[in-house]
Amino acid sequence: MDVLFDRVAGIDVGKATVTVCVRTPGTGRKRASETRTFRTMTRSLVVMADWLEECGVTLAAMESTATYWKPIFYCLEERMECWLLNAAHMKAVPGRKTDVRDAEWIAQLLEHGLVSPSFVPPPEVRTLRNLTRYRLQLMGDRTRDAGRLEKLLEDASIKLSVVASNITGTSSREMLAALVAGERDAAVMADMAHSTLRRKIPDLTEALTGRFDDHHAAIVGQLLTKLEQTEAGLRRIDAELEIRMVPFARQLELLRTIPGVGLVTAQVFIAETGADMSKFGSPEHLAAWVGLAPAIHESAGKRTPAGSRRGNKFLTSMLVEAANSASRTKNTYLASQFKRIASRRGHGRAAVAVAHSMLVSAYWMLVRDEPYQDLGPDWLSKRNDEAHARRLVAQLERLGHTVVLDPVA
Repeated sequence: MDVLFDRVAGIDVGKATVTVCVRTPGTGRKRASETRTFRTMTRSLVVMADWLEECGVTLAAMESTATYWKPIFYCLEERMECWLLNAAHMKAVPGRKTDVRDAEWIAQLLEHGLVSPSFVPPPEVRTLRNLTRYRLQLMGDRTRDAGRLEKLLEDASIKLSVVASNITGTSSREMLAALVAGERDAAVMADMAHSTLRRKIPDLTEALTGRFDDHHAAIVGQLLTKLEQTEAGLRRIDAELEIRMVPFARQLELLRTIPGVGLVTAQVFIAETGADMSKFGSPEHLAAWVGLAPAIHESAGKRTPAGSRRGNKFLTSMLVEAANSASRTKNTYLASQFKRIASRRGHGRAAVAVAHSMLVSAYWMLVRDEPYQDLGPDWLSKRNDEAHARRLVAQLERLGHTVVLDPVA
C-alpha cells in the first residue's frame, strides 16, 4: 500500500498521559517507528511538540477522546497540521489493545491516507462555542430550578402556578420573597401583583393561602437566589456574545430571516459551524455532521430504519426548537411542511424534517449571501399536482394517445 504522508505521528490520548508514535522513512523501503509517552501537563506537551518537530513530523492525528484531546490539539495546531479522527473509523485489531498499539495503529492508518479529519473550528469560533454552550447549560439550570420551585410550592399548598403563568416573573418573585421573609397574609401578598395580574387579585389571595412553613422558606429562598444568579450569568454571557459576534453580523442577519430562527439559534449555528460552509462541501454533508440526516443500515441488500445519525446535539436541539416555532407561523412553507408531515408521521418526525429544511436553507443562504426566500404555503401541493399531471401524460402516451397541453392552463 502506498505511503501518502512520509512523516506522521499517531497520538493515543488519555487523561494523564499521551502516547505518541512517530513514523518516518527508514532504510530502503522500510518505515522507522518510535514511540514515547508524555504527561498531559502543558510543559510536557511543549516537550512533545519539540520532539515531533525534531523528527520532521508534518502531520499529527489523534482520536477524539472526550475532551482530553483538546490540550494536545491546541498545543500542536500552531506548529504543524493536526487531524482529529472519529473513533469509529479506526477500530484496532481485537485482543491487541494497548496505548502503544493504538498510537501505532493511528500512525499507520494516517500514513496511508486511510482516515479523514473531523471538523475542528478555528480558535475564535471555539470561543463562541464555549460561550453558547455554557449559555445553554445556564438556561437548563434556570428551567430545572423553576421546576423545583413549583414542586416545592405544591408541597406547601401554594397554588401560585395555577393563577400566574410564570412563577419566576416579577410579581411572583415579590410574593415569594415576602413569603420567605415571614409574611403570611395572603391579601397583602396578592396586592403586590403588577400589570394585568392585578385583575386576578382575588384568585391570588386564594392561591397564596396554604401551609408554607419555615423549612419551605429556607429552600424557596435558596432557589430564588440561584435563579437570580443564573439570570445574572446569562446577562453577562449575552453581553460577551454580542461583542464577539460583531464579525458575524451579516451571517446573523441572514439566518434570522428564516421563520422560527431567533438570535439565540442564529448564534448557536454560527458558533457550531463557524458560518463557513466550504468546510462541509455540500448541504448533505452538513446535515450528516449535524445529525439531521437518516442513518443507513443495510445488510444482504435490505435496508432497515436506523433513525437519525448521531451528530452535533447542540445545533440539532436548537434547530428542532426553531422548527417547532416555525410550525406556528402563518402562511409559510415551513409551517405547511410541518403540518403535512405531522399528519402522517407525527410531531417529532415533522420537527426533524423541518429542521433539516431550515439547515439546507441556511447552507445556501450563507454560500450565496442571500436572505431567506419563502416558497409559500401551497408550494408542496403545486409540486405534487404537477408531478401527478406528468405521470398521467406519460401513461396516456404509453397507451398511444397524443396529449396536447393547453398553454393557457
